[in-house]
Amino acid sequence: MKRNARLGLRFFFVYAAVYLAFVLLNAFSPETMEQTPLAGVNLAVISGLGLIVFAFVLSLIYGLMCTPDDHDGQADGRTRP
Repeated sequence: MKRNARLGLRFFFVYAAVYLAFVLLNAFSPETMEQTPLAGVNLAVISGLGLIVFAFVLSLIYGLMCTPDDHDGQADGRTRP
């Protein structure tokens, strides 16, 4: 498997674990998510927006860490048509 694909899978599993924690917390401790720690906005909304920001940050990191050779399929010296 190519380096970029492995990196993408790692980031996917990191995000999936964080999302699973969010879902489980919502399912099994809804009273925790009803708390309003910031300007009357509940924790569910804040953490949901946090998940979106986290996904964006992961995508930026992925873009910076990817090697150009894996992007265009020319790592083996072949040219694209």
